[in-house]
Amino acid sequence: MPTYKLKINGDKKIVNVDADTPMLWVLRDHLKLVGTKYGCGIAQCGACTIHIDGTAVRSCQTPVSVAADYKITTIEGLSEKGDHPVQKAWLEIDVPQCGYCQAGQIMSASALLKANSNPTDEEIDAVMNGNICRCGTYTRIKKAIKIAAKSINA
Repeated sequence: MPTYKLKINGDKKIVNVDADTPMLWVLRDHLKLVGTKYGCGIAQCGACTIHIDGTAVRSCQTPVSVAADYKITTIEGLSEKGDHPVQKAWLEIDVPQCGYCQAGQIMSASALLKANSNPTDEEIDAVMNGNICRCGTYTRIKKAIKIAAKSINA
């Protein structure tokens, strides 16, 4: 079994897994970083979203062999104290209902705002389109993204 040296949330981790093991299972089962959620397993719901070199990707379909050479950030590593502007806006607006999809939503939103700190409604819709919220908190999600954008641009 191959050995992979990973850069996750600023720490170096070593795992011995098959090359095609999805990052979702590396994170959850091998590294016990359980903030990244399993939703659908086919990259359609967004619950498993992480950042690889700042880009939002679905960890359920990203093999460890692809991610190993890059900086990986999970919801646990987005901010030390939960004070990322997106996380603060999520709390201000009280976005989550059940909360299951929220880590993926936050990771997608934070990648969007890193790439574009002043997105239009259409840009927010386009980026967040692949993140499914069974509770239907989409209006609050969009509002929180706009508040986070204002905070970043202040």
